[in-house]
Amino acid sequence: MKLTIERTALLTSLSHVQSVVERRNTIPILANILMEARDGFLGLTATDLDIAINEKVAANIETEGATTIPAHLLYDIIRKLPEGSQVELDYKSAEERIYVRSGQSKFALACLPQDDFPIMETNQLPHNFVLSASILKRLIDKTRFAISTEETRYYLNGIYLHTAETDGVPMLRAVATDGHRLARVETPIPTDAEGIPGVIVPRKAVSEILRLIDERDEPVSISLSDTKICFSFGETVLTSKLIDGTFPDYERVIPAGNDKVLELDGKTFAQAVDRVSTVATEKTRAIKLSLSTDLITLSATGADAGSASEEVAAAYGSEGMEIGFNSKYLLDITGQIDGENARFLFADAGSPTIVRDSADEGALYVLMPMRV
Repeated sequence: MKLTIERTALLTSLSHVQSVVERRNTIPILANILMEARDGFLGLTATDLDIAINEKVAANIETEGATTIPAHLLYDIIRKLPEGSQVELDYKSAEERIYVRSGQSKFALACLPQDDFPIMETNQLPHNFVLSASILKRLIDKTRFAISTEETRYYLNGIYLHTAETDGVPMLRAVATDGHRLARVETPIPTDAEGIPGVIVPRKAVSEILRLIDERDEPVSISLSDTKICFSFGETVLTSKLIDGTFPDYERVIPAGNDKVLELDGKTFAQAVDRVSTVATEKTRAIKLSLSTDLITLSATGADAGSASEEVAAAYGSEGMEIGFNSKYLLDITGQIDGENARFLFADAGSPTIVRDSADEGALYVLMPMRV
């Protein structure tokens, strides 16, 4: 295999695929990326056995072929080459080495056989539909903060993607919860997505797909089965295994009778929560909200740091009440509010609170209170 490629193009594709590769690997081949040169393209593939990313990039190919190369080492080498330079990759199968040349620089890297590289099959994915990158980004970005990191409850370690009805309208929903807070975001169901099984997309796959589509706004083709999901856009394909578990009936924790409505400027409120929580005890991060007519008072007390309070103007006309929250969880939710106003719906100090975004009716958040 021998080819020449522009450094920036190679670096961009390497940055997309190499992040899947774990820094420490007990299986040597998983520390490598598969490199395939054919038909005017260089194909790069990386996997950790749960996720695989494949990307093609145009290259001037002199001799077609394939091998596997240490992912992070190659990425670091290409990153340190001068901007705008041309990179020559020359694989000598007899030596099991690849020579990387650019200007006066020359590197020789040991390779492992391509036959040892595990390929994730994507043939049997019966459900196929298309979403715009911006809609997929919204579904992921507004829910991923609530993904649980508790490995014992593995079925909460991802985003639950499924179909549901809202007021008789079919929707595609993304839901995540860790038991303390819940995020539910929905969008009108795309063509061909009706009838898809409910699937749990793992946390790592969620982070990778968000990183890949972050600067794009092209359609994303999504294919899935009960065990795998595949995202395709441009020359990039991400395939991931799904979490084999049953997502809990989240509808049961979304309260229906919360009738005390508080409306206020979301950004002003978030800044006040951030300031007051500075003194909160590190372990609980507890902050108290005292509600009275058109006013909310935030207060926090720390074991050693002292106390803090701040008043924020708000639209509130129900009876006065006090309720406590974990300030970090409260900030995570207010950080998702895009509109000017956030709307809180309370029942009492011991019941879950609903938070809505004035600019996004498809987003709903539930936050469990705590004693303060």
